Amino acid sequence: VDVRIVTPGIPDKKLVYRITRSYYEPLCSAGVRIYEYTPGFCHAKQWVCDDEVSVVGTINMDYRSLYLHFENAVFIYNKATALSVKQDMLNNFEAGHEVTADYTKDVIKPLRLGVCMLRMISPLL
Repeated sequence: VDVRIVTPGIPDKKLVYRITRSYYEPLCSAGVRIYEYTPGFCHAKQWVCDDEVSVVGTINMDYRSLYLHFENAVFIYNKATALSVKQDMLNNFEAGHEVTADYTKDVIKPLRLGVCMLRMISPLL
């Protein structure tokens, strides 16, 4: 399984940005590849499975997004569309920079205590 996540390299909310980065180390350790997208701000959520199925939208997988903000996504079962979405994702990976385990140690560790406290309220952000 190839799991890759693209996060904003230029934050719109610094608090959310710090909390997001606090999850990098365990995800990288589990084999997830993380990219920070720096050409601009990308809020899209995209998935591709087996080059057959794709999901595109702005939905976050949390209570607020699903029930309060009524965010949504489109589930598409079409190979051509899945390949197009996949190419868009590959372009985003290339445009950003990949986060490494060393990066997580250098950037995240000094902020550990404060970030741990902030993670407790992350579902509310």
